[in-house]
Amino acid sequence: MAGHSQFKNIMYRKGAQDAKKAKMFAKLARDITLAAKSGMPDPDKNPRLRLAIAAARAESMPKDNIERAIAKASQTAGGDDYVATRYEGFGPGKVAVIVECLTDNKNRTAGNVRTIFGKRGGAMGETGSVAFNFERIGYIQYPLATAEADAMFEAALEAGANDVTSDDEHHEIETLPDDLNMVTEALEAKYGTPSASRLDWKPMVKTDITDVEVAQKFLDFIDALEDDDDVQKVYHNAEISEEILEKLV
Repeated sequence: MAGHSQFKNIMYRKGAQDAKKAKMFAKLARDITLAAKSGMPDPDKNPRLRLAIAAARAESMPKDNIERAIAKASQTAGGDDYVATRYEGFGPGKVAVIVECLTDNKNRTAGNVRTIFGKRGGAMGETGSVAFNFERIGYIQYPLATAEADAMFEAALEAGANDVTSDDEHHEIETLPDDLNMVTEALEAKYGTPSASRLDWKPMVKTDITDVEVAQKFLDFIDALEDDDDVQKVYHNAEISEEILEKLV
């Protein structure tokens, strides 16, 4: 699970997230609306909605935004119908990249993602071209203050998890994909709603980036992907040392 921690370090490296708050909230709102449409608009009776709201709260999304996103699910006029799409390829430094999107226009999204790959030094491939570098896992996250590391470790393994890692901010629990719901429900009964519970792509082999210029190009490439309105999540197998990160602008 160490990859998640480094992804986090990369994402927050320049404090640029403040400028992306509105865009991030829009993506979280989309998740909430879709979750509310998939079942009842009551989080107590809709586990998917409850988790979407928890993820939004973990990013300090205002209560009014959350309520508007839920209300949007019940609006009959002009409702958006989104479909999930996935794109794969290589970024600068020959890093394997998986891009997950939610879109109401697949042609637009495919064109935008392809353009980013092409203009930012990457190469977009066919579906399955890099997925073999990753394994599909269930991923659950709790704030560190939820429990002592040993207690979380024991509770998660007892619930059926494969691994637990605790860092300075979070407990990260890994499960088999089919066990995600079972483990989430067991931990939720003991510790409350997690800040995240989702299927993830975990890199099995890392690609080291040891050149500062390539590292900058790669991080700018990831920023460009994440800045696209339709992109929900970007996964990669890059390994960048703290020494290299400290040299970036």
